Amino acid sequence: MNVPRPEHPRPDFERKNCLNLNGEWQFEIDYGKSGFEKGWYSGKDFSRSIIVPFPPESSLSGVGERDFMESVWYRRFFKVPRDWLDNRILLHFGAVDYEATVWVNGHKIGSHKGGYTPFTFDISRFVKPEDNELTVWAIDECRSGLQPTGKQSHRLKSYSCFYTRVTGIWQTVWLESVPQQYIKYFQLLTDPYSGRVSLKVHIDNVKDRYILSAYAQEGGKIVAEAEVASSSPTNRICINISNPHPWSPEDPYLYTLILKLYSQDRFIDEVRSYFGLREVRKLKNKILINNKARFLRFVLDQGYYPDGIYTAPSDEALRRDIELSKNMGFDGARLHQKVFEPRFLYWADKLGYLVAAEFPDWGINLTNALAREMLLDEWIEAVRRDVNHPCIIIWTLFNERTIRMGDESCANFVRRVIRLTKMLDPSRLIIDCSGWTHVDEEIDVYDVHDYEQKPEIFKSHYAGLTELYKHADVNPAPLDFRSPIEADFMRNAPYHGQPFIVSEYGGIWWNPPGMEVDGSWGYGERPKNVDDLIARYKSLTETLLFNNAISGFCYTQLYDIEQETNGLYTYDRKPKVNPRFIRRINRQKAAIEEETV
Repeated sequence: MNVPRPEHPRPDFERKNCLNLNGEWQFEIDYGKSGFEKGWYSGKDFSRSIIVPFPPESSLSGVGERDFMESVWYRRFFKVPRDWLDNRILLHFGAVDYEATVWVNGHKIGSHKGGYTPFTFDISRFVKPEDNELTVWAIDECRSGLQPTGKQSHRLKSYSCFYTRVTGIWQTVWLESVPQQYIKYFQLLTDPYSGRVSLKVHIDNVKDRYILSAYAQEGGKIVAEAEVASSSPTNRICINISNPHPWSPEDPYLYTLILKLYSQDRFIDEVRSYFGLREVRKLKNKILINNKARFLRFVLDQGYYPDGIYTAPSDEALRRDIELSKNMGFDGARLHQKVFEPRFLYWADKLGYLVAAEFPDWGINLTNALAREMLLDEWIEAVRRDVNHPCIIIWTLFNERTIRMGDESCANFVRRVIRLTKMLDPSRLIIDCSGWTHVDEEIDVYDVHDYEQKPEIFKSHYAGLTELYKHADVNPAPLDFRSPIEADFMRNAPYHGQPFIVSEYGGIWWNPPGMEVDGSWGYGERPKNVDDLIARYKSLTETLLFNNAISGFCYTQLYDIEQETNGLYTYDRKPKVNPRFIRRINRQKAAIEEETV
């Protein structure tokens, strides 16, 4: 059969010697969580089959089980090319929800906790020339409060803004052949003005002195290069590009990056990637991209698909979602309560689509110390995976967290995550708790969520923001706007005049005739017709565009998801309104863009 999702899952870190393991696997639901005691990790034929990488809840998986599955097992056989056997063989998982334990030929290889982030095991010692048995045990206790679950429903069925669960493998599984000493990871920082690209490169299993070379290419031609000789596991190397071509949404120019490793003039390893020359920073209440003030025209994207749930049915589907958004005049998205797969970010880089990347913190109990540590570990993995994508301009750490008065443990934890994120990546802006309780005065972006549907009331919420901004430097004061939660639960840090975004608004409930959905919901009264919908969208959006103290918006949402029918497209991506009408509204020049920096 054809291999589903056959494309390389990491175009930002790609080698030639790869073997995609997607396709048909054996599968078993372990209702009693007793599979390990029964020895299912080797020699056990499972009674069902599943199409990986689609989660078992999805129709594309061939299973379609929607009940809770707290323990599931996978099994398949694989062969590796004989010329791989002298090298190291890495087994990669894009994501497994939530805890995965892996065996090869009956040998336990390792375990990983974290449903949204990748992990890798070196299986070289256990691989044979003939058939090899691969077994995966996934545990997913989404109601425990100890693991992030995003928008996955903790009830049997979907409800409100919670949707079908995802269990087990939901991203590509693949093998990779690497030399004994190889390039393991790199992080880069770019300067679009000077053309300087600084790289920090990690080499695994260093045994002797080596040479690391870095090349930047345009159209297959080398335009900059550098090399360093070292015997250290970590090295810094800089390349300088003459006549640098910056990356921007209007001109998403990407350079090819090639890293090569040599030892005593002998070639060892090569990794291909890419980069864009892009800077993002704040200046008072403005967000600057490459030193130009930009109003963010974002839309909420939750990364769900009718047939694949968390997993896009194809690479083209990932690209199409970005194109559908851009057709309506949005220049980016808030990737909401999910760590999106790397190929979505690849297409965002290629197409010039800005991203606020958000951790799916819902489902985890922040008052539990163990839960906090689990979240922190997974967040570090998410940042490390995605730190090189030029499309990402904002990290959003938490969503709609209510930090109650006196709850210093949770507030201090949020501050800890802010500090850690700044250490991991000092090049991007940070939102601490989107929409509700901001606990830290050092946050880069101040945002609110506001689903008021009456345009005149909505406008009144922000009428005083301009005046507040004028006096913010000399007299910092808490924001005085209606909040979606009770005021006595708030402990908002004072507003200091930083960029202000309405990061959720709209959500207009609209089911066009013939597209009704049972049990559907949205915000406010349903428009009488499509003209009423457009008029409301126009009034709400222009309120934000034409306020010179507001730096961006994020409309809820791009497409419907199951019972939540407040998208501009249906769940199967059919437009509810002519995209030209929305685009015409969105592309108007914002007040903040009129001002000089």
